[in-house]
Amino acid sequence: MTKVLVGMSGGVDSAVAAYLLKQQGYEVIGVTLRVWGSDEDGDSRCCEIDEARRICEILGIRYHPHNCTSLFRQKVVTPFIDAYLGGQTPNPCIECNRHVKWGKLIELADIFGAEYVATGHYAFVEKLSNGRYTARKASHIGKDQTYMLYKLSQEQLARTMMPLGQYTKDEVRKIAEDAGLPCAHKEESQEICFVTEGRYSDFICQNTDKPIPAEGDFVDLEGNILGRHKGIYQYTVGQRKGLGIALGYPAFVTKIDPANNTVVLGTEDALMCDTFFCGDVNFQSIPGLAPGEKIRCFAKARYHQTERPATVEYAGEDLVKVILDEAVKGVSPGQSSVFYDENGCVVGGGVIR
Repeated sequence: MTKVLVGMSGGVDSAVAAYLLKQQGYEVIGVTLRVWGSDEDGDSRCCEIDEARRICEILGIRYHPHNCTSLFRQKVVTPFIDAYLGGQTPNPCIECNRHVKWGKLIELADIFGAEYVATGHYAFVEKLSNGRYTARKASHIGKDQTYMLYKLSQEQLARTMMPLGQYTKDEVRKIAEDAGLPCAHKEESQEICFVTEGRYSDFICQNTDKPIPAEGDFVDLEGNILGRHKGIYQYTVGQRKGLGIALGYPAFVTKIDPANNTVVLGTEDALMCDTFFCGDVNFQSIPGLAPGEKIRCFAKARYHQTERPATVEYAGEDLVKVILDEAVKGVSPGQSSVFYDENGCVVGGGVIR
C-alpha cells in the first residue's frame, strides 16, 4: 500500500481526510505538528494532540506528534510581530503552510517512507499539461482555501493529496459522524492559532523584546493632524472600528506610515485601489514572468475578497505589478494577492507592498 502522512490538528477536516484516504486503501500515518504552547498553557488551536491521538486510535492508524515550536516561532511568529511593528498586516497561515506544515510533513514523510502528505484543506492539487503542479479551487467556493496555499512549491505540491476538495463542510461533518469520530461537530476557530486569547497588540507586546511603537498622530490625506493614535501596530488598513476618534463622518485607516509614526484616516472612497506591487512572489501554474512579460488573470488582495480581472506584469526580480480592471477596497501591505486562471487554478501570488 502507498503510505500517506496526514497532518492531524484534532479537528474534523483533517480527521475526515485521514478517514477517506484509509477507505481508499492507503496506509495512513497521522502526525500532529505541535507549533505553539507549553504544558502549562496548553496547545494552540492548530495542534490539539490529545484529540488527534484519539481520532487516530478510532481510525486504527499510527500516530506521531512532532514538536515544531522553535521553527514556528522563527518562521511564523517573529515575522508576524515584525510586520505589525512595521505597520503591515501579515497573514501568518500562508507562511506556516509553506515553511512549517509542508516543510516538516515532507521531512517526516521521508523518515517514515511515505510517498505523499495530506491535509484537510478544501482544495485540489492538479498537474497541468505543462508539467507543473497547482492548487485548484474547491468545488464549493465558500470553503475554498487556495488563497492560503499559493506559496507551496512545485516539490511540495507534487507530493500532496487534498481529499476534501469536492465536499461541503456539512458533508464532511456527516462523514465524520457516520464514522463515529468525536470531532464531527467541533466548532471551527476563525482566529490565528497562536493568539489564543486577548488582542493581537497584547500578544505582540508580550512576545517581543523589540521597541514597541509609541503613540503618534492621526492625520488626514493632506497631513493635517486629527488626533492621537495608540501605536501603529494596533491598526490595519481598512479598519473603522476602535479608532477612538470622532470626526463627524465614517473614518477608515487608509495608510500606516511607520517612518513618520502616523496613521492616515480618510473616507471609504480613499480605500479604493486598482494598482499595487507584490514582492516575495511564488508562481505555481507557470514558471514565472520574464522582463517585459505580462499575463491576464483574476486577482484578489484578501482571503474573503472576490477575485477581479487583472493584468500582472514583471516589475523586477521577485516583484510584480498588479493592475485590476476595477478598483477594490482595502489593499493592505503585508497581505497577499493571489492570481488565478479561468479554471480556478492558482497562477501565483505575492505579498503586497
